[in-house]
Amino acid sequence: MTTPSDAPTDNAMRRALRRARDGVALDATEAAVLLQARGEALTDLAASAARVRDAGLAAAGRPGVITYSRKVFIPLTRLCRDKCHYCTFVTVPGKLRRDGHGMYLSPDEVLDIARKGAAMGCKEALFTLGDRPEDRWPEAREWLDAHGYDDTLAYVRAMAVRILEETGLLPHLNPGVLSWSELQRLKPVAPSMGMMLETTATRLWSEPGGPHHGSPDKEPAVRLRVLEDAGRSNVPFTTGVLIGIGETYEERADALFELRRVQRSYHGIQEVIVQNFRAKPDTAMRGMPDAELEELAATVAVARHILGPSARIQAPPNLVDAEYALLIGAGIDDWGGVSPLTPDHVNPERPWPHIEELAARTAAAGFELRERLTIYPEFLQRGEPWLDPRLLPHVRALADADTGLADESATVEGRPWQEPDEGFASYGRTDLHTAVDTEGRTGDRREDFDHVYGDWEALREAAAPGMVPERIDTDVRAALAQAADDPERLTDDQALALLHADGPALDALCRVADDLRRSVVGDDVTYIVTRNINFTNVCYTGCRFCAFAQRRTDADAYTLSLEQVADRAAQAWEVGAVEVCMQGGIHPDLPGTAYFDIARAVKERVPGMHVHAFSPMEVVNGATRTGMSVRDWLTAAKEAGLDSIPGTAAEILDDEVRWVLTKGKLPAADWIDVITTAHELGIRSSSTMMYGHVDQPRHWLGHFRTLSGIQQRTGGFTEFVTLPFIHTNAPVYLAGIARPGPTVRDNRAVTAMARLLLHPHITNIQTSWVKLGAEGAAEMLRSGANDLGGTLMEETISRMAGSGYGSYKSVRDLVAIAEAAGRPAKARTTLYGEVPQERQDTARASDGHLPALLPVLD
Repeated sequence: MTTPSDAPTDNAMRRALRRARDGVALDATEAAVLLQARGEALTDLAASAARVRDAGLAAAGRPGVITYSRKVFIPLTRLCRDKCHYCTFVTVPGKLRRDGHGMYLSPDEVLDIARKGAAMGCKEALFTLGDRPEDRWPEAREWLDAHGYDDTLAYVRAMAVRILEETGLLPHLNPGVLSWSELQRLKPVAPSMGMMLETTATRLWSEPGGPHHGSPDKEPAVRLRVLEDAGRSNVPFTTGVLIGIGETYEERADALFELRRVQRSYHGIQEVIVQNFRAKPDTAMRGMPDAELEELAATVAVARHILGPSARIQAPPNLVDAEYALLIGAGIDDWGGVSPLTPDHVNPERPWPHIEELAARTAAAGFELRERLTIYPEFLQRGEPWLDPRLLPHVRALADADTGLADESATVEGRPWQEPDEGFASYGRTDLHTAVDTEGRTGDRREDFDHVYGDWEALREAAAPGMVPERIDTDVRAALAQAADDPERLTDDQALALLHADGPALDALCRVADDLRRSVVGDDVTYIVTRNINFTNVCYTGCRFCAFAQRRTDADAYTLSLEQVADRAAQAWEVGAVEVCMQGGIHPDLPGTAYFDIARAVKERVPGMHVHAFSPMEVVNGATRTGMSVRDWLTAAKEAGLDSIPGTAAEILDDEVRWVLTKGKLPAADWIDVITTAHELGIRSSSTMMYGHVDQPRHWLGHFRTLSGIQQRTGGFTEFVTLPFIHTNAPVYLAGIARPGPTVRDNRAVTAMARLLLHPHITNIQTSWVKLGAEGAAEMLRSGANDLGGTLMEETISRMAGSGYGSYKSVRDLVAIAEAAGRPAKARTTLYGEVPQERQDTARASDGHLPALLPVLD
């Protein structure tokens, strides 16, 4: 049932229909009017929607084709923590026991369904299950424990792998609400996933008696976040709306516009289902009237106009009472999944039509019915990063090479789910670490710049609120007095005032910070003889600030072999290094053991070298690829030779800013989880902040408070590193969204406030010569910093972004910077300990940098 709205006037309907016919973008008011089109008005609306659909099919290279997926339903568990008032799929443990069923389907039951489906030509295994049943039902928790699974998602992942390997069906996963990290966990085992948005009407969730009341996973904001995270994670995602559950036409229109917003931002929605409510016995909503088919058709047509020609829009054929022509005429281009074997477990009273009948009805409407895979052709043709390399052989075996649709003659059989054959091999521009200083990068941007990062216009809108400067009324003089007396007692208002300080107030702030630095760590300017090793720059994460990442086919792309990594570590040891800092892109083809192999290769070649490696993003990637928890992965990495981790990938620990800066990097909460877990395991880390892009001082303050809180709990940070944004080649700057890096004022204020706001918990504040140059770094040493970082020996990330300060500094160079600030220099280890005399002598003899002619060994 749709909650009544005021019926539109004839004039409003005529105007909205005319705009739809003319192809003018509809607004929310017009969409709500058209959702109420019936009779002749619906015929008019459907005709214009069908034209939009036909244009999209022609552009996709399949004019006149309506698709479907031949699948089996796998109801992995019918237990759920939610209590939707219209659902008959979900049941309770007692009923399952009475009917002789387990809390979950057993592996044998799952594989039996899948094998039978494969024998009947099915190519999709649709996993249907309730949300996190173990959170509500002890019986579910007991079953998982007894069978060796940490949670329901672990069982989903395991069974998806077995289906791939033992039957050849392609899993499509519908496990409900997922976090960003859970999407990473499941992406390698399924070509596509899904979750219905259903509605954006929050009152249907929040108010007693609403259809979603008492269901934590049905909060619209939560479900929209899942859609956004799926887009950020490059997961082909199915979603949709459920109409007739009590929403108004305005609320229904809002849901469609929200789907358009998400699609504009991430391009990850592969299909939109428009599903009509059907009342079911034994549910709280059994007395509600069904959504009428004309209402369904009007919603399909409006969805087509809002979402556009490239959208794939589906209506389940078993819910349309054989009115196939009505829905085709309204603009659908897909019938969804149809099973010749299993019932629709969500709507068991509605049997699937026979595929032959569906083909005949579709042909009668003037269209050809063609089988597709669970991943739509557009996503298969996009390639990386939308399809994990481990799934590529499975999908290609069932896909038509020309169209990307299903190859109906393909044999459905199991294939190994394994790492790509390429392994850890060297290729590409492996001399980039030196050539970036002599020859430069090939171009200032990637060829896929216009689309790989999302919709730039949508990003400008998202960035606008965060770019508005605050009005600061707090007394700066009082704030300075408090900072000098006891910086731990600075209020947020006082801290913001100081972060905005300029002129004489800024000079005074830097003096206060420098005085505190002197009292806490003394006058020594510390530095480390280290080598950066960026083992690959191939990455598909989509960070909009990063000019380092390349596709594997780009001219500047490279990957080092394990031997080359070890060679570079050995070269560094020969000139006095005590540390290698190793980070790389999120390369989809590197094996799951890559990070362990890298650490082990260095330790085997140079046992005394400190391995400082792998950002939190790389940690999550490693855990995902190996199927391990973050804790277990870090434990294994430590055993392989990892000594500490860089606290990079933090950028700004505020998701308002993060989701403008990056498409697919881990959320702030996941960064915090990785860092705190590492600290708990005795793995120390640095901490960082990249600033001067789409951020404001209020974001810096929140970031400092977060880092201070972590340090008070764990004590695991060794230092804080300021990372001024290098704008020159950064995509987010080239698109006209970010500002051109921080000002000198910003750099001084951030450095000084880092000293004050992190006191007394993080005592080492590092400035970046590679981003600021020698003079800039010396100025930061007079503003509260006490550390210069390292010699680096090679530096590719900042140089690719456009930094003009070179790729290395000698020991003499670093000493000179300290002297320019009027201070002595002192070598240190990663953990700020004393450097062994032998290492000091070796570094002094070589001046801490590689000989000019030292080759990159192949």
